[in-house]
Amino acid sequence: MTAFEYVDNLQHDYPWTYTAIALLLLLAAAWLSNWLTKRLLVRGALHLLRATPLGREIDLPRHGVIRRLANVVPALVLAAGFAVVPDLPVVLVTVVHNLSSAFIVLTVALAISGALDVANLLYQRRPNAAAKPIKGYLQVFKIVMFTVAMILMIATLIDRSPLILLSGLGAMAAVLMLVFKDTLLSLVASVQIASNDMVRVGDWIEMPQLNADGDVIDIALHTVKVQNWDKTITTIPTMRLITDSFRNWRGMSEAGGRRIQRSLFIDQNSVRFFSAEERDRLHRFALLEDYLVGKAAELKDWNARLEAQGRDPVNARRLTNVGTFRAYVENYLRSHPDIHQDMTLMVRQLAPGPDGLPLEIYCFTSTTKWGEYEAIQSDLFDHLLAIVPEFGLRLFQHPGGADFRRLSDAVRVPGQEERTQAAAAAER
Repeated sequence: MTAFEYVDNLQHDYPWTYTAIALLLLLAAAWLSNWLTKRLLVRGALHLLRATPLGREIDLPRHGVIRRLANVVPALVLAAGFAVVPDLPVVLVTVVHNLSSAFIVLTVALAISGALDVANLLYQRRPNAAAKPIKGYLQVFKIVMFTVAMILMIATLIDRSPLILLSGLGAMAAVLMLVFKDTLLSLVASVQIASNDMVRVGDWIEMPQLNADGDVIDIALHTVKVQNWDKTITTIPTMRLITDSFRNWRGMSEAGGRRIQRSLFIDQNSVRFFSAEERDRLHRFALLEDYLVGKAAELKDWNARLEAQGRDPVNARRLTNVGTFRAYVENYLRSHPDIHQDMTLMVRQLAPGPDGLPLEIYCFTSTTKWGEYEAIQSDLFDHLLAIVPEFGLRLFQHPGGADFRRLSDAVRVPGQEERTQAAAAAER
């Protein structure tokens, strides 16, 4: 008896045994196809891709594009095999075929989603990727793709045409608009952000109303992630960047200078004119040489005209300590190697107040790095605070405990402490 005759007799005499053996062979074929596909084809494809620039730059196995596509092969074997296995119920064959088809649709959709992630990673390596991110657009495409895949899967499972489901979407349009309201608003916001170049990955933004102050690390369809300076992460709805105000420090970074705007509060009681001896001693300051020479010539001409008119000397102009200190600070800034000389630089007096006379320093450092900026600013004011007494000026600060103790020591009557101690001894 040949093998074909044996199989024919087995099918005729024991139909369910024949069907069970056929199913086992079909499952074995599906498993074998899956094993061969993933062990040979997938590994070979990944090995070839690793030799390309794409495979060296991106971890392709992590995204699983090829592995997901490989799952289509056993599903195709099962869908085709169940149709040829004899004596199976029609309902079972239809269910398996529909499930396999739905699984294939889902697998292809997931593979396309992974391919889009790879495309986004490749795009982010471009020099201008931070200026115009495409992650939001890819997410919209994914939503549309998975919506279509869901419709195809449902149509396949119920064994109906997808057009029947699509015809019912018109009646569900209002519901879909309500469900995807946030998605649509976020899409519009993402388009406006990208077209107006409002935010890029890597920008330092400040949004106090949402406690966000740090670098943008991700721009997606629905959210923008900001890593704050304390390393916490604030998630901002994309729409809020359109409806609310925020500060973007990108301009400061691109300009190459960071602003210093701080005041020294001068005690107004220490402001006075310089005497002739004090003026002579000011020539010790190399930074004031040109200022003193020019100022002396200016005052001399002014006062000479005043004497010719016979005016009282009280109307004469004289050099002040606060004006000379202001000139010294400006010259010090202009000679400082870490101060940006091509940006605004000035030293000005603000309106006097109860805290003294504000002398504001307004300039820019030649670096935008936070640590270097703070070091430059601190060194600058360390020097200015220490050199203020050289000009006969005092800085203003509210009195504290040590000030009151010094005042008490200054007004103490001589001998009063001894008399108080003698009176206390007499009482004892």
